[in-house]
Amino acid sequence: MLVFSLCQCVAGFPLLRLRGKRSIWERAQWLHCSCRMVLRRVGFELGVVGEPPASGLIASNHLSYLDILFYGATVPCVFVSKIEVRSWPLLGLLAALGGTVFIDRKSAASTAEAARRIEDLLRAGVPVLVFPEGTSSDGSAVLRFHPSLFEPAVLVGAQVTAAAIGYSAVGATERDLCYYGDISFAPHLLETLQLPEILATLRFDSLGKVYADRKQASGLTREAVVGLRACARDGVEAIPIGLADLK
Repeated sequence: MLVFSLCQCVAGFPLLRLRGKRSIWERAQWLHCSCRMVLRRVGFELGVVGEPPASGLIASNHLSYLDILFYGATVPCVFVSKIEVRSWPLLGLLAALGGTVFIDRKSAASTAEAARRIEDLLRAGVPVLVFPEGTSSDGSAVLRFHPSLFEPAVLVGAQVTAAAIGYSAVGATERDLCYYGDISFAPHLLETLQLPEILATLRFDSLGKVYADRKQASGLTREAVVGLRACARDGVEAIPIGLADLK
């Protein structure tokens, strides 16, 4: 059902283009609706703690390829991802069609161009979501945040909001759901889809901040994400967003 739903979303994008060139905000809205439809179809559950921001930079920990689906279903935004995500089957194409800014960290030109695009998006009031760890992890700790991803927000004076994602499922630990290290994509996806009652919980810091220094922004935002992850371990209840009610 996941593959079928993703294919349906991708196939529908050309029809969107037939109505004229779509703005980046319209592409973000398209991705938002597509992610909600996919999650409803596959029966994944989503809970939210806190209010997602309507603009600015959102910085989150990164656990899985599913992160894009759950964040995309929660808030219309443009993602920033490493270039390798572009090659993920269907999910990478979905992200690309949604306007994701891809960064090749081995290329200074790519990094500079990505920074310019992020700055333009923030100036236009479009929410931008980054995974500053630069890679997904096993969830045991929040890795160091790369300060460079916060530079556009500092230059624009945009608000930075910390966010955290966590997973649970019947018969599996969060680590089982994480995609990290040398794990192969296809086998992990198949194993994940066989798990019942997968729940992702997103937590947003209620106090977004404006920073004058990118190192301060990365350090303090990481601390906030660590704090949000601690709240998850303490069992702070999430509010379901009602995906099952969508048509």
